[in-house]
Amino acid sequence: MNSKIKTLKDKLELSRLGGGQARIDKQHKKKKLTARERVLYLLDEGSFEEIGALVTHRTKDFGMENQKFYGDGVVTGYGNVNGRLVYIFAQDFTVFGGSLSETHAEKICKIMDMAVNVGAPVIGLNDSGGERI
Repeated sequence: MNSKIKTLKDKLELSRLGGGQARIDKQHKKKKLTARERVLYLLDEGSFEEIGALVTHRTKDFGMENQKFYGDGVVTGYGNVNGRLVYIFAQDFTVFGGSLSETHAEKICKIMDMAVNVGAPVIGLNDSGGERI
């Protein structure tokens, strides 16, 4: 069981890096925050609960099966802003330029549906080069 827990923790740590440290450093050089940093900056401290951190795309064309990043280019979840529940997504430019894929869109739709069910607002932080079709 300990090896499975370690594997899960390792995957979650990779998901927090998005497209990797080199791409994060490139964002910072441009004076831009990463998707995760923007989410954590906006929400009340300690309130963010991520949904879909380990989702990857399903594309097999153009060599994409060799390029998988946990989270698939969007950070999604919920938290509080001044104590009020909100659902949030932030596109991650470090992963494929934040471009939208099928699973990326599914993650966004999932939190939108969850927000509707509880009557909470949705905040979208867009940093995307378009879509992956």
